[in-house]
Amino acid sequence: MAKKSGTRILIGLVCTVCKSRNYVTTRNKLNTPEKLKPKKFCKKCRVVREHKEVEKLK
Repeated sequence: MAKKSGTRILIGLVCTVCKSRNYVTTRNKLNTPEKLKPKKFCKKCRVVREHKEVEKLK
């Protein structure tokens, strides 16, 4: 069985326009120290918008 590493953190992605939390994902904090800003589909706006990263509570 693979050993779980503590380098991956759980994050949430929030729409920059309507501020709704749409996605939950993980990221490796050693390889990508900057925050993510992917363009994803917002379910509330019904448009592809930029989402920003926020910390997700466990």
